[in-house]
Amino acid sequence: MEGVVHTDSDASAFKECFSLTWKNPYVLRLAFSAGIGGLLFGYDTGVISGALLYIRDDFKSVDRQTVLQESIVSMAVAGAIIGAAIGGWMNDRFGRRTAILIADFLFFIGAVVMASAPSAPLLIVGRVFVGLGVGMASMTSPLYISEASPAKIRGALVSTNGFLITGGQFLSYLINLAFTKAPGTWRWMLGIAGLPALVQFVLMLLLPESPRWLYRKGREEEAKVILRKIYPAEDVEKEIRDLKESVEAEISEEGPAKINIMKLLETKTVRRGLVAGVGLQVFQQFVGINTVMYYSPTIVQLAGFASNQTALLLSLITAGLNALGSIVSIYFIDRTGRKKLLLISLFGVALSLGLLAGVFHETTSHTPMVSQVQTSHFSNYTCPEYGSARNPGAWNCMKCLKASSPSCGFCASPTNKLLPGACLVSNDTVKDLCHGESRLWYTRGCPSNFGWLALIGLALYIISFSPGMGTAPWIVNSEIYPLRFRGVCGGIAATANWISNLIVAQSFLSLTEAIGTSWTFLIFGVISVVALLFVIVYVPETKGLPIEEIEKMLETRTLHFRFWERSHKSQEKSQAV
Repeated sequence: MEGVVHTDSDASAFKECFSLTWKNPYVLRLAFSAGIGGLLFGYDTGVISGALLYIRDDFKSVDRQTVLQESIVSMAVAGAIIGAAIGGWMNDRFGRRTAILIADFLFFIGAVVMASAPSAPLLIVGRVFVGLGVGMASMTSPLYISEASPAKIRGALVSTNGFLITGGQFLSYLINLAFTKAPGTWRWMLGIAGLPALVQFVLMLLLPESPRWLYRKGREEEAKVILRKIYPAEDVEKEIRDLKESVEAEISEEGPAKINIMKLLETKTVRRGLVAGVGLQVFQQFVGINTVMYYSPTIVQLAGFASNQTALLLSLITAGLNALGSIVSIYFIDRTGRKKLLLISLFGVALSLGLLAGVFHETTSHTPMVSQVQTSHFSNYTCPEYGSARNPGAWNCMKCLKASSPSCGFCASPTNKLLPGACLVSNDTVKDLCHGESRLWYTRGCPSNFGWLALIGLALYIISFSPGMGTAPWIVNSEIYPLRFRGVCGGIAATANWISNLIVAQSFLSLTEAIGTSWTFLIFGVISVVALLFVIVYVPETKGLPIEEIEKMLETRTLHFRFWERSHKSQEKSQAV
């Protein structure tokens, strides 16, 4: 029951969440219906990584210009920044349910525009619409679930949103694979995204508004009806009393003044909550997760796997591990706690990024040489820069791929891909000629024996990231702010997440071209160590605490190394109960 912290909650939270299937399916229906917003978020993140491989084939301007590739990926993120910012205000003004319905409408429109886009610019317009919907849903879905969940299982239920995010990513890779041979490949991949938005729109029309938002807006009877459906009879009156006290305290303290940034920063509980919440959202992106999800097929090709289909298939495994990690989070989030799970997660992320940096360093420094004999076999298609080089004997695969005006590719030796190959002009004709002689054609990465180590590093990264940093930042942000400021603060944190996402997505390919993949992953690794230190100092433990008690904790505690621990007095109180 919310209002009482049970001492055995760690052991029983997951079982109690699972038992809702037959005890109170209404709560699960609320959680999973709102969680479809997470599915949309995840699907869009995953689908573009595979679709981009085929968009590049259809639109040659996209293939030639890295900035266009980054724009197609990142304009959805730019839209999400605006969507999250507007969504925060909209949540407090019109309610959580209304915000989700608007998000679904925008996402559906964007999916239709993308599927029918005749050119790259219109495709980018569709991506912006999708981004607006994803941005709103990304902060509203966990907030709605959190406010409709009992404290004891709140973490597990909000984690279902994280599971649906990763499930959406996994589904996107399955759909990418399913349509690799279909006419209009990428159009199906992007267009089918409108279906879950339509499904959620219908489901949310049949569900109520958040009971806490209703109570805060003076619609107390409506809120009580919903709370009686969510809580057992013996718990609901205590929950209503706690909610009433919390709302009355906020009104008496804050008065009728409108919310503004200065007011947020002047309020101690809000300021401390924003430091922890915004910090977590920024670090979630700056340790590189959406780089891995957006560009995982490209990363696989950088590791030396030439085929688009092979890259998509191997990326499907990565997405599956991500979904598995979110299931682990549902089990452990209310047992281990948010903070401990974050620390374990970041430790594993730092180690795996170090491994990836080392693997890519070896991959790029041990690539096959370019053979004049092999190249002359395709005499009419020799790479111009290689043909005019003063010392062609010093050229290797990586140097060949970096050639421009025009861009060049590496046609591997027919007997062994690690032996010297040919450096040729990169176009469809040459690609077909190379494949016609049973050779592998490389344009984004070189043949290597270290490719499987890169996959292991990616797998370790996902396994480490998903259970902790993948879900905990959204959970903490859904429960750490006072009710009066929850929509606005959640919007600020989600906006910070999407801005960070945009910075990483827009710069990743350019960064790998400028300093190399190895150094790029090393930078992410250093940031993950900084994130670990941040969590130790600034992030409180909110496991099992009623939302109203979290506010009291932020008010009375100071920021220091033991800030996350509950006070001795609070522990004695919970044990006495």
